Amino acid sequence: MTSLARLRSDPRIARLESALASRSCVEVADPSARRAAVAILIRLGETGEPEILFIQRALYDRDPWSGQIAFPGGREEREDMDLTATAIREAFEELEYDLGRDATLIGVLDDLSPRITGLPRVVVRPFVFLMADPPAPRHSAEVAESFWVPLPVLMDRSVWRDTDVIEGLSRFAFHHEGYVIWGMTERILSGMLAIID
Repeated sequence: MTSLARLRSDPRIARLESALASRSCVEVADPSARRAAVAILIRLGETGEPEILFIQRALYDRDPWSGQIAFPGGREEREDMDLTATAIREAFEELEYDLGRDATLIGVLDDLSPRITGLPRVVVRPFVFLMADPPAPRHSAEVAESFWVPLPVLMDRSVWRDTDVIEGLSRFAFHHEGYVIWGMTERILSGMLAIID
């Protein structure tokens, strides 16, 4: 059995794939907002558990999400045919992952917008991909680092708690080996875990 077949046969991934196939993405219609897409990449880890990829964004003074943990992705460009193309292009630009060739799209999660005032107006659409045996990513200048987190670790509620993420701002966040996942990334992740669980 191939690693992709083993990944798809995992009951949690099978449940996610089935649920995504039977639902439509809730779209946010905001003509004044930029559209963006992220790719949630899932592989079968060395221990046989599904794992999800996260990146840490590089530090840039003018980037409001500078240094934060995120999924690969970014804003839609004029040449993108649709938001699926945006997610695929961004994953290649940031990690040199060719999702069109080396991944299987299994569905789309609901659109999200930032909840914090002062952030750019953007609507983000998350796409869920399965990857068979991905190589080590090659980081662009936009990515400081990347790491895979096993699904059972993400589903362990003991590592989720209210956290002071920046001065004067407390948010529900996931903690893993010194990384803190909060904001839209946490909301996307929590939405997907709710489908799995």
